[in-house]
Amino acid sequence: MAKREFSAGGIVIKRERGRLKILLIKDGYGRWTWPKGNIGKEESRENAALRETQEETGLKKLQIIEKLGRINYFYRLHGNLIFKTVYLFLMEAKGREKFKIQTSEIRNAKWFTPEEALETVAYKGSKETLKEAIERAKERLPR
Repeated sequence: MAKREFSAGGIVIKRERGRLKILLIKDGYGRWTWPKGNIGKEESRENAALRETQEETGLKKLQIIEKLGRINYFYRLHGNLIFKTVYLFLMEAKGREKFKIQTSEIRNAKWFTPEEALETVAYKGSKETLKEAIERAKERLPR
């Protein structure tokens, strides 16, 4: 029987000079993805997503725009099979904050154009999720 794990995270967007930008982080495995982390006891999915994104990137002026849904997958850790559910939210970064990266967990953070982000994102299945987030972002943040 696989162990269960629950995380929450955000696909963060912003408008810069009229152009849509997507935030990706380089995780501890050297792969580009979005910020996420475990949901604490008594913590809502939304609060966990905001907290983890803030901790990993240093961005404080974040606002959840909408719920994107969830991703389920299995992975192995120290020989144990873990079934993980990640709840994802579309977030907007307000203002012009600089990154303050949590180096214990991530290696880098960077803003990408939607095209660059789709080419860069590394994990299986994440391209489809990102594509959907970009479509929704374009509806929510019109030019």
